Amino acid sequence: MELAALIALTLVIGALILLVAVAVSKRKGDLPELVEQKEDSGVEENVAKPAPAKKQKAQQRPRKERIQQHTFTHPLLASSLKSHSSSVTCIDFSSNGKYLASCADDRTIRIWSTKDFLERDHRCLRANVELDHATLVSFSPDSRAFITWLANGDTIRVFKMAKKDDGTFNFTANPEDFPQRHKAIVINIGIAETGKFIMSASSDTTILVWDLKGEVLASINTNQMTNSYAAISPCGRFIASCGFTPDVKVWEVCFGKSGEFKEVVRAFDLKGHSAGVHSFAFSNDSRRMATVSKDGTWKLWDTDVEYKKQQDPYLLRTVPCKSSEGSRIALSPDARVVAVSNGCDIAMYNAATGELEEEFHGVHAEEINNLKFDINGRFLVSSGDRAIRVFHNITGYRAAIQDMQAMLKKASNEGMKQRLQQQIQDAQSALDTVLAGHKD
Repeated sequence: MELAALIALTLVIGALILLVAVAVSKRKGDLPELVEQKEDSGVEENVAKPAPAKKQKAQQRPRKERIQQHTFTHPLLASSLKSHSSSVTCIDFSSNGKYLASCADDRTIRIWSTKDFLERDHRCLRANVELDHATLVSFSPDSRAFITWLANGDTIRVFKMAKKDDGTFNFTANPEDFPQRHKAIVINIGIAETGKFIMSASSDTTILVWDLKGEVLASINTNQMTNSYAAISPCGRFIASCGFTPDVKVWEVCFGKSGEFKEVVRAFDLKGHSAGVHSFAFSNDSRRMATVSKDGTWKLWDTDVEYKKQQDPYLLRTVPCKSSEGSRIALSPDARVVAVSNGCDIAMYNAATGELEEEFHGVHAEEINNLKFDINGRFLVSSGDRAIRVFHNITGYRAAIQDMQAMLKKASNEGMKQRLQQQIQDAQSALDTVLAGHKD
């Protein structure tokens, strides 16, 4: 009996010891799992935390520094137009003299009012170029539209200007652009003052003549190896081009009496330079042309000739000048002043005497790409960086006064003398105002 009780007690104690051992071993086995879970949880926290780190990194990102505007001052600088955020590639005056159009790499075309040139603030209207940017711009003859050359689209786009009640404009692009026809970089475009055709010229040897709807009327091969410049004459009859060869070639675009296109015929050449011609310009009546060449001279020509009777243009003057690749030349509307660009500099000459009268150095941060007189000859305008420079044309005032004084000496009619005296007085007063204003 006692033996049985002892055996039973031994079994109970053994069972208790076994239960304790199992419990302890299970607890020890659970510890690695808990540690592993905790380590896993820590990894998940590290993965979730990078977001604040990225935010902190974004906050520390340095701002992109804006390129500082090139500063230029001169007593004859009337104003600087500074609304573009990138380099201006082209400028053009409207035929009515009221507006200046400019385009830039910032995908905008700006329309400036010329009456604000002398104001402190220069307001402008903006037309956006969707998904592209314009490299060239040209006004229509009625000043109610302009055409642009698209850099990426390689085509012409037409914008119409609709005047609003407040005097500003709405700009609407035509739904369809012109077809792509050029195979090289286009260097200039223009609309004839007659409104009958559009011209586009590329850097190879191609000039295309278009109608206003985008159909090609004619293709001209200049045979100049490369074209450096091309333009339509202000009268709307001629297209001229220059390039690698030492001459300027001029064609007439002929239309019938009822307005239908007929043909493009060679009119005349300007021959006399000893090296390639960089650029040329017309007077407002197309009777004078000025050219600038790699040979280090500019020339003034009388182009008021009857080329159909085999008359050639007359060389009026050859003047030494500084020039370089890309030099531009401008001829004032009355043909009294010649302006030549050389890199970032501009020189102004009296066209009648060839005398150098004004020099502007470091006008732009980059090479000057446009040089034009306004339609009234009061201002000379240039572009080459983000700013457009507007200069007083005092060389023109002086030349006009000299011409009128010479005419006054020859005048025999009393009425003519009085008119000339009044015009001289007005011109001198305008010149004195400009000079006095900038002396202050």
